[in-house]
Amino acid sequence: MSPRFFRAEDGAKLAYRDEGEGLPVLALAGLTRTGRDFDYLAPHLSGVRLIRPDYRGRGDSDWTGGNSYTVLQEARDALALLDHLGIERAAVLGTSRGGIIGMFLAATAHDRLLGLCLNDVGPVLQREGLVRIFDYLGRNPAAKTLEDLAQRLPANMPGFANVPASRWLEEAQRHYLETPAGLRINYDPELRQAFMAAFEGPEVDLWPMFDTAQGLPLALIRGANSDLLARDTANEMQRRRPDMIRAEVPDRAHIPFLDEPEALTAIHAWLEAMRKD
Repeated sequence: MSPRFFRAEDGAKLAYRDEGEGLPVLALAGLTRTGRDFDYLAPHLSGVRLIRPDYRGRGDSDWTGGNSYTVLQEARDALALLDHLGIERAAVLGTSRGGIIGMFLAATAHDRLLGLCLNDVGPVLQREGLVRIFDYLGRNPAAKTLEDLAQRLPANMPGFANVPASRWLEEAQRHYLETPAGLRINYDPELRQAFMAAFEGPEVDLWPMFDTAQGLPLALIRGANSDLLARDTANEMQRRRPDMIRAEVPDRAHIPFLDEPEALTAIHAWLEAMRKD
C-alpha cells in the first residue's frame, strides 16, 4: 500500500498508511522503524481501521533534524494525524518506542485513547538492550545486498529462533534501501544524536506514566528472550494491572513480529475488550 501524507503543525510532510474499516488502531513503530513494522500483523486483523504513520525522519516522512526526534514531538504528530483523519479516539498499539509514545499519550491525552497495547516495552528499559540499539543506530550495514544482510541477521539478532529465512529477507527489505553504493538505512542518521541525548540524560521514572493507562484496556506482548523488557518489569506491570492481557512469545527477543500465535491471541483479546466497552 502506497503511503499518504499530511502536514504536521510545523509544516513537516509526514507519511502514513490507512486501511480497513472499524475500530481505529493507531500502530506506532519502533525507534528506527516505519509503519511497515505492522505488515505481518495486518492480514490477521478484521473489523479494524489500521493507521500506520512513519515518524518524522523515518521512512517516507520528511527529515526534520535530530532535535525534533523526541517522544514529545512524535506524540504531537500522532495526535495531529488523528485530527487530520477526523478521529476523536483510537486504540494505540505501540512497538518499543511506539509503546513509550503510547504511555505518554495515556498520560497527556487520555481521552483520545480507547486502549493501549505494548509490544516488548514497559516503564523500565534494560540498559543491555539500549546499548545494543546504540551499537547499530544511525549506521549503514556492512552487507552490500539485501540477500547478504538477510543471511547475517540471525547471527546479529540473538534470542530469535525458528525464524524462516524468508522472514529475515522481508525484514531486510522493509528496513533498508539497496543502492549502487551498498545498503543504506531508511531513516535520518541524526536519530543517533537524539537517542544519545536521551540515553545520557537523567533517568526518568516512567511508572507514573504507565499508571495513567488505568481505565483503558491494556495488553502486553513480550519476547521471552527480550533484552529490553525484563520479566520482573512485566510482572510488576501485571501486579499493578491484574486485568492486563499478557503474552510471552517464545523464540523471540526484542521485538516480536506480532504474527506469532501468542501475540495474535493477545491482540485479538485486547481488541475484543475494547469492543465490549
